Amino acid sequence: MIYALLGVVAAFCAFIQWGDEIPLPNMDFNKKEAKYILNVNKEAEKEKFEKAVLYRKPTGYMTVEEYEELSVPKDRMEIDIEVPNLPTPSDMLYVPKPAYKIVRYNNPPGSPELTIRKDIYVNRQQNAQGIVSPDFKRLVYPSVYYYPNSGSTACDVFVINLDDAKSNTEKILTANVIHRMSEPILSTQKDNSNYYTFRTLTPIDFSSNGSKILIKEKIGNTKDGIWKTVPHVYDFNTKTSYNLEDIRHSITYYWKSKNNLNLNDKRWDITPLGFSGDDTVVVKAVAYTGDVPIDLGIWTISAHGEKPQKVSSSPQISMNGYKLVKDGVVAKDVTEREQKLLKKIDKDNANQAKKKDKAEINELKKSYHAKIKQMNQEYKESQKDYNLRKKINGTTEGNDAIDKYKAIKEQQAIKRQEQLEKRKQKELERLEKQKEKIKKIEEEQKLVN
Repeated sequence: MIYALLGVVAAFCAFIQWGDEIPLPNMDFNKKEAKYILNVNKEAEKEKFEKAVLYRKPTGYMTVEEYEELSVPKDRMEIDIEVPNLPTPSDMLYVPKPAYKIVRYNNPPGSPELTIRKDIYVNRQQNAQGIVSPDFKRLVYPSVYYYPNSGSTACDVFVINLDDAKSNTEKILTANVIHRMSEPILSTQKDNSNYYTFRTLTPIDFSSNGSKILIKEKIGNTKDGIWKTVPHVYDFNTKTSYNLEDIRHSITYYWKSKNNLNLNDKRWDITPLGFSGDDTVVVKAVAYTGDVPIDLGIWTISAHGEKPQKVSSSPQISMNGYKLVKDGVVAKDVTEREQKLLKKIDKDNANQAKKKDKAEINELKKSYHAKIKQMNQEYKESQKDYNLRKKINGTTEGNDAIDKYKAIKEQQAIKRQEQLEKRKQKELERLEKQKEKIKKIEEEQKLVN
C-alpha cells in the first residue's frame, strides 16, 4: 500500500514537472483548438485588411472611436487651403481672366474708406478691403457685423500671416480667412442697444518699418451722420493698441483758447492721413459750419497718443501699405495656354493619385499576406512542437522526456541558424557578383569614352 502511494506521488510529481516544460497532449483537442484559433485570427486579419482598403479616404461609415479621432481640433493656421479652380464651360473657348497689380494702399494720404455692400443686411457680416504690410508678411482686414434687431453695426480688425514661399501677388490672392489670427487686434464696442448706430474700423496705413498700423474708428448714426472719428495705432511688437482720442481734445482746446470757438457745438471731425516716420501720426481737422468746410489745421500726435500739436506746414506722409487691384484682363493666348497647362496638370495629378492609391492598396495587400504567412508559419511550428511532445510523451517517461525534448529543440535551433547563415552567405555572394559586374561595365564605358 505504501509503495502504491509512493508511486502515485512520484507520478504526480513527474506530471507537475512535465507540465511546467511540456504540456501534456489531450488527444486531438489541442490541435482542433489551435486550428480554430488560427482561422479566427486569419478572419480577423482579413476583415482588418478589407476595412483598411475601404477606409483609405474618410467616409461616413466609421466607429465612434474613429469619428472622435478624426474630430480632434486642428490648428487652423496649418490647414492648407487650395484655391478653387473653376472649370471652363464646354461651350466657351475663351473666358477672360482678370489681371491684378499691387498698388499703394494709402494713396492719396487719408483716402482709404470702408465700403459696405448691401448684402450685409442678408449675410450679417462682411470682410472689407485688406492692407498688406511693407514686407508682405501680413495682411490686415476689417470684418463688419450687422445686428438686424437694432439696425446697428460693429467691427473687428484681424491679421492673416502670409505665405513666404509665394510671390507677392500670390500671397495676397491666396490669403484665406481660415488662417487669420484667432483674436482681433482691435475691436469696437459690441453693445447694439442704441438703434441705427454704426461703429466701423478702417485701416489707414502701416509705419515705414511695418511695426505699427494706423486705424480710424468712425462712430455715428445712419439717421444723423458721423459723430466723430477716433484714430488708433496697434503696435505689433508689443501687441498693444493705443487710443489717440487726445488729439480731438487738443483741437477743441486750441480753438476755444484762440478764437473762443466751441467746437463741441459745431459739426466737425478729423481725418487720419497716415504716418510721418515710424512714430508720428498726422491728422487733418475740418469744421462743417456752413456750405464751405473750414480748415482747422494739420495736427500730429505720437503713435502712443502723446504730444498732440498743431503744425504750421504739412509734414511728409509716407505711403507704406499695399493692396491688390484689378488691372484689365490677361491676354487671350496667355489664358488659353494656361488653361491647357492646367488641364495637363490636373490629368497628371489624377494619374499620380491613381498610382498612389494603387501602390497604397498593394502595400496593404503585401502587409496582409505577410501577416497571414507569419500566422501559418507559427501554426506549423506549434504543431510540429506539439507532435514532438506527443511523440516524446509516448516513448519516454519522467525527466528523460524533458531532457530529450530540450536536446531536440537545441538541435533544431542550431540547424535553423546554419540555414540562416547559408542564406546570408549566398546573398553576400550575389551582391558581390553584382558589384563586380557594375564595376566591369563602368570600366568598359571609360575605355569607350
